[in-house]
Amino acid sequence: MASLRKINRGLLILLILVAFAVLYKKTRLQTLPKYSVLKKDGAKTGVEDEKATDTDIPVVICASEERIGAAIATINSVYSNSRASVFFYIVTLRDAIKNIREYIEKTKLRKIKYKILEFNPMVLKGKVNPDSSRPELLHPLNFVRFYLPLLDIENHERLVYLDDDVIVQGDIQELYNIKLKAGHAAAFASDCDLPPTHEMVRSVGMQTTYMGFLDYRKEEVRELGINPSDCSFNPGVFVADIGEWKRQKITKQLEKWMAKNVRENLYSSAMAGGVATPPMLIVFHNKYTTIDPMWHVRHLGWSPDTRYPRSFLKDARLLHWNGQFKPWNYPCVHLDIWEKWFIPDPIGKFTLVRP
Repeated sequence: MASLRKINRGLLILLILVAFAVLYKKTRLQTLPKYSVLKKDGAKTGVEDEKATDTDIPVVICASEERIGAAIATINSVYSNSRASVFFYIVTLRDAIKNIREYIEKTKLRKIKYKILEFNPMVLKGKVNPDSSRPELLHPLNFVRFYLPLLDIENHERLVYLDDDVIVQGDIQELYNIKLKAGHAAAFASDCDLPPTHEMVRSVGMQTTYMGFLDYRKEEVRELGINPSDCSFNPGVFVADIGEWKRQKITKQLEKWMAKNVRENLYSSAMAGGVATPPMLIVFHNKYTTIDPMWHVRHLGWSPDTRYPRSFLKDARLLHWNGQFKPWNYPCVHLDIWEKWFIPDPIGKFTLVRP
């Protein structure tokens, strides 16, 4: 009997310890800090006390330290071709803030209206799997587009998001003024909407359907009910309705799919769009307005040899060097068009790669 009581006492103590462990874990999970999207000491305005007004066109663009010159070329093209007043929200990491400010203030862009925002990469903790196949696609700034309503962007009802490898040849107000359909939080360009690009797509084997972005071997993907032959879209250029984005909790939806991918590997950077495109394709499937395809002529960076006709590029409102062959590197096509808007780095840190 004595030995039986000892066993029972031991089991009781073990159960108590297990209960405390479960309670501790639950309490710890509830008190884990939620990271803010921006670091508070990172937001700075370009001109002292200047803020965006209701008449400004808000444009969000990311500028990483190694690609500041690319973002500057994009900004210059927008600023030079727009009749309306544009306010630039330049999102970056801490190591690039000083360089961006000097690049702007020591060149002709000193006249632009802008604010530099420091993105907090800790917001992505546990949401992105390390993947070395294309490490550039895992850069924290690639995910800024997921968090637009959480940026310090005044009270804009809508905004334009641009990747740093685009050149804008039209007036950005035309893109900004697109009429979004009821219930749509964003407008993108469909990958199947521009016949002149179809030959290039076929020649270099690019993916323009969901099959190229999602792993349809996974049950979770098949249960979405998305036809793998449905046309995809490129999220490097889009117009966002901030109010609708908030109402539909788009950011939470995107984070949900990021977390699912960490657990189940539903897509990876080895697939066509890396890890930033698939969540947007899922969340916005059949729920976006299409923009004029001439406002997003893509694929200029997919091949160092395949070119578009000059007449076609002249009529384009926006050119996008998506792909691995960027116009600040070499080789790349249509370098002369991009270089028209490039401004040399006044402190010499960003240099072009040329033969």
